[in-house]
Amino acid sequence: MNFFLAFMGTARYVDLYLSNMNHPLREIRAVLILSKYSLLATLRSPTSVVFSLLFPIIFIVVFGSMIGDQTPVMKLAVGPGCDTTNLLFRAIGQIPAITLKEAMTAEEQSAALKKGQLTGILTIVPDGGLSPIPHYSVRLQEAGSSPGTGLLETFLREAMGGIDRKIFPHNPSIARLSIERAPGRVYAPIDFILPGQLGFSLLMAGVFGSSFLLFNLRQSLVLKRLRATPVRRRSIIAGEMLSRLFFHVIGFMIMVLLGYTVFGFTLVNGGFTFLEMLVFSFFGLGIFMGIGFIISGVIQNESSISPVANTVVLPQILLCGLFFPIESYPHWLQGFCNLLPLTLFVDGLRLIAFEGTHIWQMPLKIAGLVGWTVMIGLWSVRSFKWE
Repeated sequence: MNFFLAFMGTARYVDLYLSNMNHPLREIRAVLILSKYSLLATLRSPTSVVFSLLFPIIFIVVFGSMIGDQTPVMKLAVGPGCDTTNLLFRAIGQIPAITLKEAMTAEEQSAALKKGQLTGILTIVPDGGLSPIPHYSVRLQEAGSSPGTGLLETFLREAMGGIDRKIFPHNPSIARLSIERAPGRVYAPIDFILPGQLGFSLLMAGVFGSSFLLFNLRQSLVLKRLRATPVRRRSIIAGEMLSRLFFHVIGFMIMVLLGYTVFGFTLVNGGFTFLEMLVFSFFGLGIFMGIGFIISGVIQNESSISPVANTVVLPQILLCGLFFPIESYPHWLQGFCNLLPLTLFVDGLRLIAFEGTHIWQMPLKIAGLVGWTVMIGLWSVRSFKWE
């Protein structure tokens, strides 16, 4: 930021425009110069880099690492006297969701079960039935507070049923099940999480970055000096937007490539989908930067920017389906959530990435985003202040 402000105050910067007042491209040059040094100021700001890039990458890595079998891991202690040599015990041990723990005393098992550290205690003993075919009595002592207790019973019954079908293949059945699986893509957790983190990054960069930057430019009288030059207000806004666009493109490429190469994020049409997502993100850029402009124009002291910005940002983070589907919320709240700009933006990214929906095939979402863009854009222009 200091580098940017120092450059803006030099005589060379003013002379650049005074000497080119009649040049038809002077306004474009003004926008490019403003965007260049605004981008440098953003990259040198630890807050912008951490909240807009580092945090989303951390979330992507954390949630991306959870991809795979979402069945809870169930810890099952082997009870005293359990027969560990039989076919049934080996079949249970081969279930991926079950971890057998054998090196525990009865006291340790009981204490761990009460604390919820174990899902249950398994004891298998032969009972001598159905001679000469081995028959066993299976006793399961469960902890009701542990996750997966009902699922554990299902796994055990399926293990016993699988052995029964092998030993008694001609047993009569009430029905026969046949399954046909149609080809299709698997919707992985990263396909839900990564578009949300792209929206989170754009929201934080747009709202916090723009509000602090414009407020500091006005407070340090840089905007007042610019007012005395041929630089127009629209050039300042366009330069700041172009700067945020460059920063967003950098973060966008890093996050999408990370999700695609490491965690298998779905880009249904490859590079074209990537470009379409990038173009679609311009709607979010305009909306969230406009919110930042409004905050910087309304707030009178710097200490009030963060509380006001958080009041705008936090409800959207919590209600717009960044981490949890909106369908999980109460019905009376879902209607409000679906109207928020971050919801329209993130849902649109998910449709483009996974379903291959094109931008022109989402008229309602585009209309909603355009409506928010026009409303916030007009408000941000009216709230703009030189000093």
